[in-house]
Amino acid sequence: MARRPHSGALRFNKIFLMKPVITDINSYNKTADKAKSSRPAAVKKQWADDHELFAIARKELFVAVVGDAMDKAGLRHQFLPPQIRPLRSDMVVIGRAMPVLGVSVFEGVSPSSRNQFMTQDFGLMLDALDDLKQDEVYVCTGSHPDHACWGELMSLRAGKLGAAGAICDGYSRDTQAILKLDFPTFSYGSYGQDSWPRYKTVDFRLGIEIGNVRIENGDIVFGDIDGVCVVPQAAANDVFNAALEKVRGEKLVRAAILDGMSARQAWDKFGIM
Repeated sequence: MARRPHSGALRFNKIFLMKPVITDINSYNKTADKAKSSRPAAVKKQWADDHELFAIARKELFVAVVGDAMDKAGLRHQFLPPQIRPLRSDMVVIGRAMPVLGVSVFEGVSPSSRNQFMTQDFGLMLDALDDLKQDEVYVCTGSHPDHACWGELMSLRAGKLGAAGAICDGYSRDTQAILKLDFPTFSYGSYGQDSWPRYKTVDFRLGIEIGNVRIENGDIVFGDIDGVCVVPQAAANDVFNAALEKVRGEKLVRAAILDGMSARQAWDKFGIM
């Protein structure tokens, strides 16, 4: 839930308290530039690289608190639609997004088509899959949800490449096999109908949108049982530092409530609930 500004010892990072509402990352960048001369020095990040950040996030953070940090930063439209869920409740995905854009089609191959993508099975889907890098997340959108756009063999290949997971604006299939692979997969759920001959990838590593959320290549995506949020690259340092600060503060609130403090008293003292 929300956290308000307060004068207590657990003061939220000022760079978030002083910012106006921001609706997109371009506004965030402009506001951050203007605030540089007046705000406190940025908090030093607590990780050396993506591997360390993702390990810290898996150990200490959860999607809701990262979303709270983005709300405070003015990034208020960063959650993917709620129907995108993990295949299993304990699945967690975090990594750099590799966006994939697809379209619906009505036959697997059209040899006479003037569009090169129509002359090959799946368009560029297999090329996109093979291009995955360590700790990247395959994020796909663009086609009608009348088929599964992720499955067992894709999970197997992605895992071999060190990918962190898959997020589908649509369905997945081969559910039991994916669960045995323990490959983090987020989708609308299970649906067995194949993407061939219903789908083709037309491009990848480009900006896409799912719901009202823009996803750029290299943004950080973080998902758990509460949904999936997108952290823009330019805001990642501020957002994850603030999320760590808040989640550590919540431990103090939890202890106080267990000791008998009322919800009102906890809010008044800590500004966290």
